[in-house]
Amino acid sequence: MEMHDAKRVEIIIEAMMEKRLATALERAGVTGYTVLPVSGGSGRWGPWSREGQVGRATGMVAVVCLIRPDRLDGLLKEAFAVLDRHIGVVSVSDTQILRAERF
Repeated sequence: MEMHDAKRVEIIIEAMMEKRLATALERAGVTGYTVLPVSGGSGRWGPWSREGQVGRATGMVAVVCLIRPDRLDGLLKEAFAVLDRHIGVVSVSDTQILRAERF
């Protein structure tokens, strides 16, 4: 089977920002993504968990998408417009996919 180069982008962001991020991804031409709940972790301010949240905090989600490499810059520009004033981490890695026509 023929494999095609792609980028895997994972964005961990506050759950309350999920819809704004989805809109930004759509503006960047992303046709599909997956949202996963994040149950906890550790960051700049130490460990945290979904159960330990207080106030308006609703936890975090991980948004994962696979895209063609030529779409990466547009995706990052739109994503950072949402992340600019919020907690979030973006990682990008090289990957290979089957059925490239879907991306």
